[in-house]
Amino acid sequence: MRYLKIAITIICLCASLLHAETIVGQVVAVSDGDTIKVLDDSKKLFVIRLMGIDAPEKAQPFGQRAKQSLSELVFQRRVEVQWNKRDRYDRVVGKVLLSDSTDACLEQIVRGMAWHYKQYASEQMVEDRLKYSQAEQAARSAHEGLWAEDHPTPPWMWRRVSANGHGRTKDGVAR
Repeated sequence: MRYLKIAITIICLCASLLHAETIVGQVVAVSDGDTIKVLDDSKKLFVIRLMGIDAPEKAQPFGQRAKQSLSELVFQRRVEVQWNKRDRYDRVVGKVLLSDSTDACLEQIVRGMAWHYKQYASEQMVEDRLKYSQAEQAARSAHEGLWAEDHPTPPWMWRRVSANGHGRTKDGVAR
């Protein structure tokens, strides 16, 4: 039964990769450390959630630095977004590549500005999953970016606490 589930997962992943779409355009805005807006050549605007990573929320420690890092990397630059799904907010979830083939998602992890979002790792190609995981371990070991803190709070935990009305003071600062 276990092998059947693994085989089905692999088949679904391969099928979704065969149906991947591509958006090519210019980054016109950076919302936070893992979300950008891309204007394609036909002047259609896409909101892109970077695949495979989760960056600190804006009000979270390193949130603004993660946004700044992504801005320095992609703002006003031409990118290619390889994608095959939308999230619950109707954002395109995709791998963002610069013209020199730099993977912006991976680079955010390398810089210590994002976690490898393991909850969705099964949606990544195996090669990317390994690169992202290894990059996070290297950033942790080197105390890069958010890893300079002893115990940085992952954004998915931050959101869960915030959604329950706990963890922030009235002015939005973490307790």
